[in-house]
Amino acid sequence: MFIKTKAPTHTLILQLLPIVQQACEILNQEFQDYCSGAAFDVEKKTDDSPVTQADYRVNYYLMQALAKISNLPVLSEEGEQDQRQQWQQFWLLDPLDGTKEFLHQRPEFTINLSLICGVQTTFAVLAVPGEQTIYFCPEQGMPLKYHILTQQWYLYQSEPTVTSSVLKIGLSHSSQKKSHYADYLKSLAQLTNFEELKAGSAYKFCMILEDRVDIYPRFHPTSEWDTSAGQCLLERIGGGLVDFQGRAFLYNQRDTLLNGGFIAYKNTQMKQIALQALGLMAKSD
Repeated sequence: MFIKTKAPTHTLILQLLPIVQQACEILNQEFQDYCSGAAFDVEKKTDDSPVTQADYRVNYYLMQALAKISNLPVLSEEGEQDQRQQWQQFWLLDPLDGTKEFLHQRPEFTINLSLICGVQTTFAVLAVPGEQTIYFCPEQGMPLKYHILTQQWYLYQSEPTVTSSVLKIGLSHSSQKKSHYADYLKSLAQLTNFEELKAGSAYKFCMILEDRVDIYPRFHPTSEWDTSAGQCLLERIGGGLVDFQGRAFLYNQRDTLLNGGFIAYKNTQMKQIALQALGLMAKSD
């Protein structure tokens, strides 16, 4: 849960706050324009995924703004990526995570920004423009939340683990089209009662932070900029994000930026249940 707190004195958070607020404003205006039926540029990438003028506009803004506060390179979904393996420290950016949600007029899109040092994420920002909310994970200490409209800060506070009779599973809107999810849920049903909650993009990580989701399984592709900020936030509260062998994701270590499947979870108890369901799923193949 998040409780009210005073404004932080963390230099990097205070530098990034107005930048991320402005990026949220840009995306919200783009979203309003798109939903109003105004002329709107939408293209297809080589992998057939959509990219819009909103992606490009907020990417341009953030690239310029980050350059003013830091001399670190930026690895962005919408930028150049061929120099990344020479970098030991850099910003990892997805200026609009959830382009498909955006195009379906669902405000479940996010801005993902994280700081990679070596193979680890050490600092993270995850913004939800549609909710006027920004989550920060400093290098030390619990995550913070900032509500733009009220200018109120909140600090994450751990609660005693309470075992609910109904486990909450976060799924993508498209998950029902993919057989792996049905198989996983069938295995999970042997272990516990659960309910499904559908949402897009890294917004599901925010749902875990807000105690609305316990486990988020992912079988279809993501990229490193989709998971880094969320993983950092979840690990800080005692949860995490692991591959199907239970190993935490490392960053900028492979030839590809594509991730394999993963399980994101709220705490170690949820991790055990999630991986146990994977084991049952494998035995039933």
